[in-house]
Amino acid sequence: MTKALTITASSVDPGLLGLPWSTPLAEWSNDHIVFLPKGISRHLVRFANLSGRVVAIKETTTEMARREYDMLGNLARLDAPCVERVAVIAGRKDSSGAPLPAALVTAHLKFSLPYRALFTQVLRPDTATRLVDALAVLLVRLHNVGFFWGDVSLSNTLFRRDAGAFAAYLVDAETGELHESGLTAGQRAHDLEIARTNIAGEIMDLEAGGRLEGGIDAVAIADGIMSSYHLLWAALTDKESFGVDESWRITERVQKLNDLGFDIGEMSIQATVDGTHVSIQPKVVDAGHHQRRLLRLTGLDVEENQARRLLNDLDEFRARISRLGADEEMVAHEWLTRVFEPVVQAIPFDLRAKLEPAEVFHQVLEHRWYMSQARGRSVPLAEVLTSYIDGVLRHRRDEATVMGPVTETMSLPVITTSGTPVDFDADDDDDVDWRDLV
Repeated sequence: MTKALTITASSVDPGLLGLPWSTPLAEWSNDHIVFLPKGISRHLVRFANLSGRVVAIKETTTEMARREYDMLGNLARLDAPCVERVAVIAGRKDSSGAPLPAALVTAHLKFSLPYRALFTQVLRPDTATRLVDALAVLLVRLHNVGFFWGDVSLSNTLFRRDAGAFAAYLVDAETGELHESGLTAGQRAHDLEIARTNIAGEIMDLEAGGRLEGGIDAVAIADGIMSSYHLLWAALTDKESFGVDESWRITERVQKLNDLGFDIGEMSIQATVDGTHVSIQPKVVDAGHHQRRLLRLTGLDVEENQARRLLNDLDEFRARISRLGADEEMVAHEWLTRVFEPVVQAIPFDLRAKLEPAEVFHQVLEHRWYMSQARGRSVPLAEVLTSYIDGVLRHRRDEATVMGPVTETMSLPVITTSGTPVDFDADDDDDVDWRDLV
């Protein structure tokens, strides 16, 4: 009995049936392929158009594809930062009936880039440090839900800009294991050592290719993930003891975690027999403190540092209009309609794939600060927008789903993906008169 093509998906996109599964992925035509920057992979990975969006397709074994598909689903349910699974395609055969590898299909993470595409010529020390710090946060979040990665590296991660920093997302989960009872200290240490070794190798590879700014120590950069990881893990999990008359330390611990972008879902509090001392230890910690607050107030779903920056501007707006006692939700709506949306809508439509709206807003605020510092006075927002759009944004490359500089993983010239979905409604008023902004 001939095995037929099978598609496993939680929600089947009819467009999957129109892709040339009887052709080896390496031979797919340009009618289907989208040329985007990609990391180094042990498997063949290519990007394709699927019903107006971009997906990544990886050829692998049926067993590995289904295992990784299930793992990505489990991680998504745990709210771990990872790419979105789409489907597993098994039972592929070519025109002569010879079997072809199975394929794992995942959604392309918009406005994300592999680490090699985040710098145009050479990797600067500050960029390298921010990438490693973002990977450390990702590893802590994954370990916190009991996920052992087994192949931690910059190449297996996608990065999105996050208000001057980066947010990291897991791409390759085929070596991962999920432990419901949590990870042991040894498992975490092993994952961390894998990360350190792989990062050092990746940066040395850049050095060998002349893409590393002089003075960067690859080993020192790789060692940075150790200290970043241990500091954050300790802040999230350490037990703290204090006198019973220092109960304010509980509030202080919660505030410290909030500042780091985490919420405590459950905490263990124990008192000594004589009632003189108390110990506390977080038991359930959830990332995204500022994200959740901004989403609740405005409906904006952004990265954690972007949310922190937007909330700071919202708080400043609230103080500036002297409504400190006003309902927070009402002030947030006013800020959204009077401040955030006019700035976003002022961006010309042809430039909206450059950066996410929240990142654009953050950069406009940064640009305004620098202009005001240089002139010694506050610069009107309309003037700042003109300067930012013409002097900064217009010269950036698109990062929604647009190809970056050619690397050894790419061989075709830079092109723009037509019909790329952008996070703006089709009926947006592109002629907003942003000169009315103050």
